[in-house]
Amino acid sequence: MPRKIKVLIVDDSALVRQTLTDVISSDPALEVLGVASDPYVAVRKIAEEAPDVITLDVEMPRMDGLTFLRKIMSQHPIPVIIISSLTDRATEMGIRALEYGAVDIITKPQVSTKAFLEESKITICDAIKAAASATISRRRSPSPFAQPQTPYTVQPKYSADAVLSISPNGPMPITTTDKIIAVGASTGGTEALVEFLRAMPIDCPGIVVVQHMPEKFTASFAERLNGLCQISVKEAANNDSVIPGQALIAPGNRHTLLKRSGARYYVEVIQGELVNRHRPSVDVLFRSTAKYAGANAYGVIMTGMGDDGARGMLEMKQAGAFNIAQDEKSCVVFGMPREAIKLDAAHKVLPLNEIAPFLINKIQKG
Repeated sequence: MPRKIKVLIVDDSALVRQTLTDVISSDPALEVLGVASDPYVAVRKIAEEAPDVITLDVEMPRMDGLTFLRKIMSQHPIPVIIISSLTDRATEMGIRALEYGAVDIITKPQVSTKAFLEESKITICDAIKAAASATISRRRSPSPFAQPQTPYTVQPKYSADAVLSISPNGPMPITTTDKIIAVGASTGGTEALVEFLRAMPIDCPGIVVVQHMPEKFTASFAERLNGLCQISVKEAANNDSVIPGQALIAPGNRHTLLKRSGARYYVEVIQGELVNRHRPSVDVLFRSTAKYAGANAYGVIMTGMGDDGARGMLEMKQAGAFNIAQDEKSCVVFGMPREAIKLDAAHKVLPLNEIAPFLINKIQKG
């Protein structure tokens, strides 16, 4: 029987510690090693037995979570998942935590509704399993966004059929030659997207990105990217046009679909079921891109746990799109690209630093 993943919960709220304990203990692959009300207690517990993963609140008395995270990453690196509320301050601290080496950010589970708690269980347990497979190195100074490694696949909850059905007539007839780039990423994707988007020129085709991330955090992430890139980056809003020189980041907790009206591409932002255990889902974006952009599209699938995006990327290929998957060596978690490669959905498999230059060259050559 595989060894259980041991988790240390660090949060100043007794209710949150108990809720997280119940959520984590409900998964047979996970075990709560201990709980700590603040980082000082956590340090003592880590000295007794090192956990495989730490869940960490960013707002705590005596020592804030960011200070604790920086100490962990510089002295004794352990995969850390930030468990955050949705306040503006907590959101900003959560984005900074990714820069300091946190593996992932998820929102605190709420016990107000059964459906919300069930979705929280899926998100939290999957994130811990992905973090446990991480290879974390010491950090002397922050670098743009996350960093773990190795695969961990999960079974899908719903497919993209839960949000949009496959068109029986195939892709929409193409009446425009405008190009579109659709990108999907998950664990480790925040750092990968920084490298990819910073390399894109101001005249690049319009880009739509699904990065698995909670609501509110995507707005802060897009704002941070906008300050780093030549192109403009913003969180997608319903009916936003997809235009050259701009990347739209799918908002957390909302599916984002590509649509077209005449020659104008735009996005539709909707609710809906979790697809492949995620909302937003890469499969939802890729399937809609296959339908509305067809051979005018380029697909990119990056580091991430599970198989979200693999089937959608295959539909893009069948509709005439050109697809690229990130290679195993440069991936934080080689789950999503691996599944796309297994389906023969990718035309090219490239290291992260070669994806943007290759794509730019191919688009320029037509």
